[in-house]
Amino acid sequence: MTARAIIIGAPRSGSGKTSVTIGILRALTRRGLKVRGAKSGPDYIDPGFHTAATGLSGVNLDSWAMPPSLLNALAAQQADDTDFVILESAMGLFDGIPAAPGRTGSAADLARLYGLPVLLVLDVSGQSTTAAAVAKGFATYDPDVRMAGVVLNRLGSERHRRLSGDAIEAIGLPVVGAILRDPTLNLPERHLGLVQAGEYDDLMAHLDRLADMAEKSLDLDAVMRLATPLAPATGGFEDALQPPGQRIALAEDAAFTFLYPHVVAYWRKAGAEIVPFSPLADEAPDDSCDVCWLPGGYPELHAGRLAAVDTFKAGMARFAATKPIHGECGGFMVLGEALEDASGQTHRMLGLLGHSTSFAKRKMNLGYREARLRADCPLGSQGALIRGHEFHYAQMTATGNDEPLADLADGQGNPIGASGYRRGHVSGTFFHAIARG
Repeated sequence: MTARAIIIGAPRSGSGKTSVTIGILRALTRRGLKVRGAKSGPDYIDPGFHTAATGLSGVNLDSWAMPPSLLNALAAQQADDTDFVILESAMGLFDGIPAAPGRTGSAADLARLYGLPVLLVLDVSGQSTTAAAVAKGFATYDPDVRMAGVVLNRLGSERHRRLSGDAIEAIGLPVVGAILRDPTLNLPERHLGLVQAGEYDDLMAHLDRLADMAEKSLDLDAVMRLATPLAPATGGFEDALQPPGQRIALAEDAAFTFLYPHVVAYWRKAGAEIVPFSPLADEAPDDSCDVCWLPGGYPELHAGRLAAVDTFKAGMARFAATKPIHGECGGFMVLGEALEDASGQTHRMLGLLGHSTSFAKRKMNLGYREARLRADCPLGSQGALIRGHEFHYAQMTATGNDEPLADLADGQGNPIGASGYRRGHVSGTFFHAIARG
């Protein structure tokens, strides 16, 4: 039997989707059900909370970056031997980019593709019966995207619930949850989103508070009844990012955290061995590995420590002399000459590439990207097309003299220019890879 699934959507970011999703995941898991989370679009952080809440791995499902076959394969993998899949929308439910039908990157694409119902989370603070107009707009905007029920969030009182809920039910949408305003349920945030699940000292206590909220404020039995079977068409992993080596030294600590679950899971599935090491603990990549990968994360918060870890720095220089190293976003910043932190202090980095970056001089870079590789590197062979995204605030303050790694276009194919650098066996870019194009 395939899992039943439902999409948690909202009009915008900040409506409470993540808290509702985690609460449902944790509550159903505590009932003894096998539940998995999924996140639409490019998000490293929420799948970590999904995994912590359920004990089962989360996944990203990205209709723009992932070719349909890979998308179906990953959706089927989540549905296998599982009771429920709770799929959390990124941003607003219909938010994506202008693209071919079904390839916009929005959660609505997934609702259409898999025929999944949507549980609409409405932040009704500052309004009452107007919430029904918002709900009606969602219910009628696209006949192929079905609103199955509504959760009212951030209610101020029982009267507030009655005014909002009665108006919504009068247009034919069931209200299956009503959550009173409670700041203690909020998850702390910083510049790239939520503080990550692994950084909480009392993570499970907070997850259980969200589960208690879900049990108290949502009709979970009704939510489960609204879910429908998730039965994707046959897919395959031919467009997944291939393992860059047989033994992969993977930087893994508070400074290096952003690696998509589907990427590392496929590397293992394809037979690669992952050998983690911690730069912050002054560990170097294992010399027996044949490639080193520095993922993104928060090196800007740990720049002083990274500048002082001599074993890591010497080990990386030794590795780079004969074997490939690749860095994404934060990893790319560490491969450069220097990193300026938020206070304006400059710290010496690895110097394996010639650029320098600054977190003091901030500008948000956000969007889908398509990269055509100019040379062989751990991302793929020369000429390969890789889809992914950028999301960072750091800026380049010096470019160095290294060769460009790739030619970049935005999500609509508009050329952006050369991106990233390569020198010898070392390559890196701000671009995060998701799948082959």
